[in-house]
Amino acid sequence: MQQTVTFPSGTVHYHFQSSFAELWTRYDKEHAVIITNEYIAKQYAKLLKGYKLLVIPVGEHSKNPHTITFLAKELLNMEATRKTMLVGIGGGVVTDIVGMLGSIYMRGVPFGFIPTTLLGMVDAAVGGKNGINVGLHKNILGAVAQPRFILYDPRFLDTLPDDEWSNGFAEIIKCACIFDAELFAELQKNNISYYKDHNDDALQVLIQKCVALKNKTVVEDEKETGLRKLLNFGHTAAHAIENLYEIPHGKAVGIGMVIAARVSSQVAGLNEHVVTDLEELLGRYHLPISLKIDAKKAIEIMRMDKKRSGDMMDYIVLEKIGKAAIRSLPLTAIEKALFDYESDN
Repeated sequence: MQQTVTFPSGTVHYHFQSSFAELWTRYDKEHAVIITNEYIAKQYAKLLKGYKLLVIPVGEHSKNPHTITFLAKELLNMEATRKTMLVGIGGGVVTDIVGMLGSIYMRGVPFGFIPTTLLGMVDAAVGGKNGINVGLHKNILGAVAQPRFILYDPRFLDTLPDDEWSNGFAEIIKCACIFDAELFAELQKNNISYYKDHNDDALQVLIQKCVALKNKTVVEDEKETGLRKLLNFGHTAAHAIENLYEIPHGKAVGIGMVIAARVSSQVAGLNEHVVTDLEELLGRYHLPISLKIDAKKAIEIMRMDKKRSGDMMDYIVLEKIGKAAIRSLPLTAIEKALFDYESDN
């Protein structure tokens, strides 16, 4: 199943429920360089045999300028030109790195993604934001550039660890919170096993729904000057917590959504029972809602967030399930929420 979406910066072809082999009926294998991580390279060695291949270490720590420099040098050694197409096969770390590299190598070469994690499929690979970290500060260096294609091969989910299923559902829950109350209610009725083990059709519909909701927002606001900021619900605290404690992105987003919901109850009139419903839903999908944190350290990192302006920050609050809003809040209000969260845990 193919869909095409045109953004201000380019057109993306989405190949849903497709296969790795089908890719090469549409694109030139001879001009492609595959970039993946050590886990995928080992797990799918037979599948990748015979391709030009570059491999990076697994994990968030690979998202740094040194990795970009290493890969650029390797491309030069391969005599890669502006006709070369980069193909990122992996989770959000791989697609971020490949998107960033493709945006700047020789001032830009074509690139595409084959996301192998649920989180990558519903969020990280979608939308054209590509970034790398500097120290503990996430995505400080980056570019907005759309891939030529995103190919969804369900076989990669067959080897996905349980923790990665939870990570992916964090972004699906986020999507439901900010855009779709009916989706939130559907998730409340089901669990990971329902989608993973018993109803692949429902999973594929879920993936496509999340992609469509995100794309609708990005088409309207690709450079994140307004509406796209809604996609950051839960991410302000999550980015600080993720790098500070080296926990997976989805788990950090779950905790970030708990904090954001509590802020929302204080400044946006969110009903307390909605906070409870969200916490219960996160637990249903095996996502933590509590973590011992050092609020002071988290705040130090958060103060370098791109959304901060002086003593104020654009912060995403929930008014109700399915409706989010951008509020300019004083940093002191967000800091108080972090200190309250620290004392509760």
